[in-house]
Amino acid sequence: MTPETARPFIDIHKPVAEALAAGRPVVALESTIITHGMPYPDNGAMAANVEKIILDNGAVPATIAVVSGRIKIGLSDGERESLAMTGDAMKLSRADLGFAVAQGRTGGTTVAATMIAAHMAGIKMFATGGIGGVHKGAEKSFDISADLDELARTPVIVVSAGAKAILDIEKTLEVLETRGVPVVGHGCETMPAFWSRHSPFKAPLTLHAPEDIAHFYQTRQALGLSGGVLVANPVPEDHEIPADEMAGYIEAAQKAAEALNVTGKAVTPFLLGKILELTGGRSLKTNIALVENNARLAARIAKAL
Repeated sequence: MTPETARPFIDIHKPVAEALAAGRPVVALESTIITHGMPYPDNGAMAANVEKIILDNGAVPATIAVVSGRIKIGLSDGERESLAMTGDAMKLSRADLGFAVAQGRTGGTTVAATMIAAHMAGIKMFATGGIGGVHKGAEKSFDISADLDELARTPVIVVSAGAKAILDIEKTLEVLETRGVPVVGHGCETMPAFWSRHSPFKAPLTLHAPEDIAHFYQTRQALGLSGGVLVANPVPEDHEIPADEMAGYIEAAQKAAEALNVTGKAVTPFLLGKILELTGGRSLKTNIALVENNARLAARIAKAL
């Protein structure tokens, strides 16, 4: 639950507060997918539809963001649309979440920052598109997402379509194992690769039912095992872009990033934008489909919890 010292900085949207007070299922949603992951107006339409999917599946959506220095646990329709149109939003992780609050800034929350805020509010379930991870070439750049440490630290279930395929999935899995983060393939024995249903890498664990995932999480809690659980949920087959086809787009996007010396937090938005261009918009349609698919599963797990 929210530490008393944090309460003055947090606004919990009324439907979310009522659901939490009544013990009804709530699903957190990140906001960098709105501020940095998709162009307007696709981002606003996607965010509204994902919230509707969660409601239709029996849970209450809580899109998390920082707006003018306030940590928002759930957004009104107007706040969500305004965020979608914001051109200068920060991209917030653990390191700069407090800075945005202190300086009265607006920002989209990454997986890490969303997990932090969800845990403050007592939300156990979170749906996203893909997590951050180990970037290719990290042995030289040391570019590793704070999402991985947050998964090891914060007790929230995160449903994603795996690590973003622009990353080094094999090294990402190795870091998650080292940090003690359970990675559960939902009905799959190989890790999905965001736009693609399969990667060359085995899913460390496999569970088929939302109830089993909820029970696993509750068992870890009862045993005093810290940290979250990552659920890897493959994109629906009819929206998949095959991995061998995506590999060419990803390689071309990475070469473009290197040529322009794109680094740090700018890398992922640049690569996603370049891949959108190279695929003629197909990657965006797949991205939206996988987020919607993750929202449905997250709502079912939240109900089981």
